[in-house]
Amino acid sequence: MVIDPNARRTDGESVRIAKDVLCAGAQTKICLPDTPEEVERALARRGARRPVLVGDDRALLRMVELLHRRRELADATLSVVPVGGSATVALAHSLGVPTDAVAAARTVLDGTAHPRDLLVDESGGVVLGGLRIPSGRAPYGAHGTPGGGCGGAPGPDGHGPGPQGDGARGRDCHCDPRAHDHRAEDGESDEDGGPPGHGPQGDDHQPWWTPAARTARTALTLLSLPVIGLSGGGARKPPHPPPQRLRIEADGVLLTDLDRPVERVSVSTAAPGGGLAEVVVHPHAADGPLRTRARAVTVSGPDFRYHADALIRGPVRSRTWTVLAEAWSLMLPHRP
Repeated sequence: MVIDPNARRTDGESVRIAKDVLCAGAQTKICLPDTPEEVERALARRGARRPVLVGDDRALLRMVELLHRRRELADATLSVVPVGGSATVALAHSLGVPTDAVAAARTVLDGTAHPRDLLVDESGGVVLGGLRIPSGRAPYGAHGTPGGGCGGAPGPDGHGPGPQGDGARGRDCHCDPRAHDHRAEDGESDEDGGPPGHGPQGDDHQPWWTPAARTARTALTLLSLPVIGLSGGGARKPPHPPPQRLRIEADGVLLTDLDRPVERVSVSTAAPGGGLAEVVVHPHAADGPLRTRARAVTVSGPDFRYHADALIRGPVRSRTWTVLAEAWSLMLPHRP
């Protein structure tokens, strides 16, 4: 059982409940990693044990990506006990995992393995549920804060360690990507930029000002929100994203080109498709969306970001996603 450090910090009670239920029902080895490297070592030494993650959507994505990179994903049936706010476990919930700690832990013990398709891009990034363009706003920032602006900056690229590629890796900021130290890939940094649980004082010390800084940041975020009842009787709606000029191909067939702007694009493996992704393109000023299913989808054009599961990734100029049929399995409750 791998317990993500964010889960230990945000909801220790749910973590304790999950530990009690799992330890009472099965022989369990508990791992309390503080860094992605420690997670990788724990998975490498698991032997025949089944990996169980206690954590949020970002931790789930990191584990799937890590196992995919190690070519061990197909042989490792994953179990998840979601721990975090409703926005931070929305992906796990959409996949069918109970968000209650007791129910999720019982699913680990008594559930059924369900094979699922996986979207993989050419840089090794994975998508479990679906993606959309434009990215919009993340459900929570890189550090678990609502909204996702800089300081609760955009999500990590999630492509894991390795040489930098075409600019898509390590540059997932909503603002100028040069303004940040992007060693925070794969969620390796906490709110104040260092590895989780490690302040500038060393492994066993947290900066005394960290809670105050977080409180002040939260207060500033709340003060910056629009006030309901002012300025026309309601909260100000976010501006509609402008159309984007993108070239979109599905299995080599051109769906739309740069001369036809699109309002939004979605690619999903959520619907049963037998190894095919559902592609929906909403052209600008058109009667209706274009829908198709494909094994590979390529999007190219001027720099664009995309919202994949719980992360905002990019900017990139081209990205190809390929469906791997039944590439991974997830423990879900028995269906009546």
